[in-house]
Amino acid sequence: MHCYFPLALTVLSLLTFVKSAPLCNVASANSRTYKVSQDVKGAGFFDAFDFEAIQDPTNGRVNYVDGATAKSKNLTFGAGDTFILRPDSSTVLRADGPGRDSVRLRSKQNYKEHVAVFDIRHMPQGCGTWPAVWEVDPFNWPSGGEFDILEGVNDEGPNAATLHTGPGCVMPANRGGQLGTQVLENCDATINSNIGCPVKFNTPQSYGPVFNQNGGGFYAVERSSNFLKVWFWARNDSSVPREVREGQGSVRPDTWGTPTAFFPDTNCNMDQHFAAHNIIINLTLCGDWAGSVFGQSGCPGNCVDLVNNNPAAFKEAYFDFAAMRVYRP
Repeated sequence: MHCYFPLALTVLSLLTFVKSAPLCNVASANSRTYKVSQDVKGAGFFDAFDFEAIQDPTNGRVNYVDGATAKSKNLTFGAGDTFILRPDSSTVLRADGPGRDSVRLRSKQNYKEHVAVFDIRHMPQGCGTWPAVWEVDPFNWPSGGEFDILEGVNDEGPNAATLHTGPGCVMPANRGGQLGTQVLENCDATINSNIGCPVKFNTPQSYGPVFNQNGGGFYAVERSSNFLKVWFWARNDSSVPREVREGQGSVRPDTWGTPTAFFPDTNCNMDQHFAAHNIIINLTLCGDWAGSVFGQSGCPGNCVDLVNNNPAAFKEAYFDFAAMRVYRP
């Protein structure tokens, strides 16, 4: 719609005209539209991702397997609008043998400016679990940046979104523009035990058993040269944007309301600290975080002993993705 003002308008009539023209506002003029480039469902995850059969860099009690092994052991399954990723939950492990079989996926494509929407019905839960959905430059960490979208351990919610970078990326303290709460400001991975600059979410439904009991929900991110943003909506939240819920072919994040986490470029050059990123989906067990706070989380005994000797404890430690959609400007 084109907005124009008749030349004969007086100051008073101009003010009246502006007040009566809600469609001609700054927000709509500046709203950025992203077009879908990937709509990944079911077996499509096998085409969109590679399996990373690598040693866990976070020292978890897992054995990341290749694609053939994951499929043969039913650790991954894709059909229709369902994609499952899970660890082995039937094998008792030898203490001196490899860890529990699990899966780590890395997207074949990488992304700079984009929007990604993750429609997730269920995430891994249980003591010892450390699930994550995140973006990273896998070949230049931390200088290429890391952007954690969904991450937590031992069923301890709510979720936190976090940046990890090289030196020189600091978030403004007590900033507005987000629903969540800033935990630390300095995103530098080389200090503060690599905690980064997390934003703790404001909704318990964003993580763990509460997320699962509610039927999951939607995580969405927008990355631009000026900011990184994360939104979360629970499955039954009436404010889920229609274009997100329905997986439409284009999205306008400027119309989605205040994000849960907002990382601006005030004191962080986004193009300098964040290279092209791959999307990672993985589940590790114990390791540097889940293992180190196992007892503090209220989990009984020893994390590694649980993983070795109680495979049934991981029956609910699975991801169920309805879809992943990536949009580009």
